Amino acid sequence: MGMTPHTRRFVAAFTAVLAAALLLLVPGSPAAAATADRFGFALVDNPAVPTWTVLPAPYQFGSWASPAAATGGKVATGRFLVRFPGIGAGARGNVHVTAVARDGRFCETVRWYSSGLDEIVDVQCFKAGGSPADTPFTVLWTVSSGVLPTGTGAYASLQVTGNTLTQAYNSTGGPVSVTPVAVGVYAVKLAGVGLASGVQAGNVQVTAVQPNAQPRRCKILKWGAAGADVVGYIACHDPVTGAPMNSDFTASYHRERSVYASFGPPKYFGYLATPYGGPTNFSYPLGVGANGWGPLGTGTYTVKFPVLHEKATTAHLTAIGDGPGYCTLLDKWVLAGAADAVVPVACFDNAGNPDKSEFGVAFSSSV
Repeated sequence: MGMTPHTRRFVAAFTAVLAAALLLLVPGSPAAAATADRFGFALVDNPAVPTWTVLPAPYQFGSWASPAAATGGKVATGRFLVRFPGIGAGARGNVHVTAVARDGRFCETVRWYSSGLDEIVDVQCFKAGGSPADTPFTVLWTVSSGVLPTGTGAYASLQVTGNTLTQAYNSTGGPVSVTPVAVGVYAVKLAGVGLASGVQAGNVQVTAVQPNAQPRRCKILKWGAAGADVVGYIACHDPVTGAPMNSDFTASYHRERSVYASFGPPKYFGYLATPYGGPTNFSYPLGVGANGWGPLGTGTYTVKFPVLHEKATTAHLTAIGDGPGYCTLLDKWVLAGAADAVVPVACFDNAGNPDKSEFGVAFSSSV
């Protein structure tokens, strides 16, 4: 479904801002810096296990003390709870969820909260069309505070509830703003997190949030740079009809840092956005342009992150573009050669049929 004329006026103005961001820049390597205050990531590869089953060790890591482990379990059809041990911070922080499915299933966040000392992330998944369905997925939760030193990359996150910004973090100390501009469309501005040159850099991820576990999907309509600010549009849709729909969501931006906000460790992470170039394709330790991608078939793609498959790993992605189409991980990523990570991607139209799409993907190790 296309944008309304009202939305197109906002996007046209945004596109003019992006026109100045066509030059390429190779940023310097980030120096060691503070990590996220608390974080955890995991893969749920069997969404039918009972609570509290230990989740696969090669795909989980967090700021908890060893030998504790992330656990989870099914609580209803398509509904799964993930427990990150000993790092609870209530409803603070940012959550991302990415389905791992080749048939159009998708996932959203319901809520996150503390239970004793632990952090619980509540996830609901669906078939194409909006019926609940057990679905494998990746999940991360992270919470940060303070201001990072100059030259150590940047991270920002936000949560929108009821069309209102309810929490946000910006590693530069600058403001974060969200403005509804049309039904289901939100303009986002993250002050100062981009490159001072104004060249588009970094990676954006978005996840729908629905506290009543009703089906929602959100994606990136477009994003770019306005000087050192990162600006973009988030678009949300009703998965039943494909129509634009107001929705709660989380979004995050990371530049020269991992998708969970930390750096040094990890020192093996990367990201790319298929519609864009330059430092939107970045790898540490390899730098700008190190990652590659290409089509496998209709709506399917492969992304290669050289030398990044080290210890525990995670991957997340978000579709980019107009309309209700969406993307998931087609399957678990695999190790190729000595340490390359190969991430398969599947994209769909609203009905769950394979369909081409642009997307942004992020990959990170634990070290």
